[in-house]
Amino acid sequence: MNNQTYCVIMAGGIGRRFWPLSRQTMPKQFLDILGTGKSFLRMTFDRFRKIIPENNFLIVTNARYKELVRQQLPEIGEDQILCEPIGRNTAPCICYAASVLRKKDPKAKMIVTPSDHLILDEEAFRPIIEDCLDFIDDHAALMTVGITPTRPETGYGYIQVSSDQPISKVKCFTEKPSLELAQTFLQTGEFLWNSGIFIWKVEDILDALRLHLPEHHALFESIDTALGTPAEEEAVARVFSECRAISIDYGVMEKADNVYVHRGEFGWSDIGTWGSLYQHARKDRYANAKPEKGCYTDDTTRSCIISLPEEKIAVIKGLKEFIVVDTKDVLMICPRSEEQNVKKFIDDVKYDSGDKYI
Repeated sequence: MNNQTYCVIMAGGIGRRFWPLSRQTMPKQFLDILGTGKSFLRMTFDRFRKIIPENNFLIVTNARYKELVRQQLPEIGEDQILCEPIGRNTAPCICYAASVLRKKDPKAKMIVTPSDHLILDEEAFRPIIEDCLDFIDDHAALMTVGITPTRPETGYGYIQVSSDQPISKVKCFTEKPSLELAQTFLQTGEFLWNSGIFIWKVEDILDALRLHLPEHHALFESIDTALGTPAEEEAVARVFSECRAISIDYGVMEKADNVYVHRGEFGWSDIGTWGSLYQHARKDRYANAKPEKGCYTDDTTRSCIISLPEEKIAVIKGLKEFIVVDTKDVLMICPRSEEQNVKKFIDDVKYDSGDKYI
């Protein structure tokens, strides 16, 4: 294992598209949505601990989830959990982690990964990460991992490559295209799905932030002496209150001229919606994704998705292509074709009842 390589797991999101199962008090990354016996966060940590020493992990999360991280990852120390006072998207998150790592090891290499993605073929995945780490040894490169697309998916970002080599310079990024454009991307063979996994040297990402997001870089530079001291919490709270919310893709990756992508096929999904969960869930003979026990269906077919609390019995008749999610205090029933309205449902509930059910 390389002791100068660090893994930063971004674990601060709320996972609104998985409401009502994912809540502000227990968001998606801390749940065992797939029924594997492990949360997404735990699976991500276990995936990378095979190539990264346990003490070289940093978990960046919202301050309210610090105890959840400690419960689910007891191997890591309290100083390895970086707490964001408020969510500001991925650029401030990465700037914070990179600033901390620079103080610890100015020559550090940094892997950044979401906490809530699925990778089925980890044996194929690890060599790709190792190739990327080797590549940045000899190049001042900002690297990402791209997935060979299997369908015209409109919910993912796309990366256009400049060659068909395993590692290619990036031409451009496109966020969530229309179906027609996604079909064109698939036909050309020049586009990959954007996995949101990044590999770079700490000095290179900080240089890129200085160039493309100078206000963010300056804010974190201003608290450098506070990092790793009792003054860190107060200093970080001030910086995040002043930071503009922006993604690393939009703020840096789409602007930089030293961005490279490593293509791969390893059974990746961001499991970002109930619909994407369906692709990986166990299904009955009528193509419904539902619990093995406690769910009795009749004339319920054509790809229904049903989630129930443990020890709860449900009888469901006559539904076709519906999502049914029951929790202890919220029941959601909606057609799969209306899944994009989940955020509207949340807004309506919040308007009437505040944050109690969110």
